Amino acid sequence: MRAEDTMMFAEAAASGRIVAAQLASNVGVVARAAKRLRMQPPTAALICGRGSSDNAGVCARYLIETEVGVLTSPMPLAVSSVYGRTPNIPGGLCLAVSQSGKSPDLVAAAAAAKAGGAFVIALVNVEGSPLSQVADLTIPLHAGPELSVAATKSFIASLSAIAHLVAEWSGDVELSAALKPLPQQLEAAWAQDWSAALPALIPATSLYVVGRGVGFGVAREAALKLKETCGLHAEAFSTAEVRHGPMALVKTGFPVLLLPQSDATRDDAEDLAADFARRGAQVFFAGTTTAPGVVSLPTVAAHPAVEPILLIQSFYRLAATLSTARGFDPDRPPYLNKVTETV
Repeated sequence: MRAEDTMMFAEAAASGRIVAAQLASNVGVVARAAKRLRMQPPTAALICGRGSSDNAGVCARYLIETEVGVLTSPMPLAVSSVYGRTPNIPGGLCLAVSQSGKSPDLVAAAAAAKAGGAFVIALVNVEGSPLSQVADLTIPLHAGPELSVAATKSFIASLSAIAHLVAEWSGDVELSAALKPLPQQLEAAWAQDWSAALPALIPATSLYVVGRGVGFGVAREAALKLKETCGLHAEAFSTAEVRHGPMALVKTGFPVLLLPQSDATRDDAEDLAADFARRGAQVFFAGTTTAPGVVSLPTVAAHPAVEPILLIQSFYRLAATLSTARGFDPDRPPYLNKVTETV
């Protein structure tokens, strides 16, 4: 099987077109959501999601806290769905992210947050889903049917919708302007060649994926995809957290993929890459670096809040290629279903 023949490859490749349609279609609903959030500023925000949607929520948390200054936290779904507790969040915001909008625990958590006083915004690909029915306002992802079990275009659509909402909410004109060329930049990101990492990753059994800040969510997403589609034991860490113990596992030949964006976290990522290389690790760095012994992977430059979206797009092409090279079918990961309905 060739990567180019898989649904994962085709769906990820379509992300630029998807995002272009989404940004155009969502102007009105995002403006309404942002106006509501400005007129009634939330006291705090909760993020609900599972799997790739949870990873998108990590990006949302960093964007909301750095752009708007609202304390944001992931919501442990079992508190509502299993323990039956209602969070006390009067005047708060609940941002629920989902492809299908069907998982019972996600719907229960959103309903509980609403009962606890939160304004619920759903970012969901399936309009009219149970999650949409619970939400006060729905921002459609417009990703279209996603047939590959491994989510790609819906994850990117989640990130673009989150960035669109935060840009309007915060009034950040630079971030708003940075979203306009995003569809074309996604096309360029898809064309980037990361095959230099294949010789190290095809025989690998474990690796680290490292990011920080807004980019930490895409590091988590990359690690998840490597588990799902490539059968690799991949763990995601921040550039800070990896130094607090996980570094002990990094020996000669251990693969490390760093996914930095060009903001205040960039220098730390370069220092860490050099440190990994001195330990004998096989280090792959998304972007140009002068760190000795580190392999640079080509990237597309953009606003720092947008760059992680472009990095995960380039990574998806690598993941699809790596999956088939390791003898897997990325469209049908073992033991997984497209819609996972947890309680």
